[in-house]
Amino acid sequence: MLYLSPAQMSSFQIQVWNVVCQIPSGKVATYGQIAHHLTPPPGVALDAYLKFGARWVGTALAKCPDDVPWQRVINAKGKISLRENGALQRLLLESEGVCFDQNQKIDIKRFGWEG
Repeated sequence: MLYLSPAQMSSFQIQVWNVVCQIPSGKVATYGQIAHHLTPPPGVALDAYLKFGARWVGTALAKCPDDVPWQRVINAKGKISLRENGALQRLLLESEGVCFDQNQKIDIKRFGWEG
């Protein structure tokens, strides 16, 4: 996997957090969708960015400030990605009116953020 330098990651994180803060309550976006709202970090080729951008978004959200609504970002399958705070993410989304189906998926057509 291609890694960003600390300076690149710091700048990228801030951009990610700013985009995620635009997602309204009751809406969700995917990691890849957030990545597509941003330009590649300096020195990162577009093909590498398209390959790893969604993962970098996830890394940025793992380090976000408390006021960033990280819970509104889900994976491309419409599910919460596996991690220790998955139950909290679901609780927060449900408190915003986001519903899950019997397969633990969110209807992205219904709850998706257009950006």
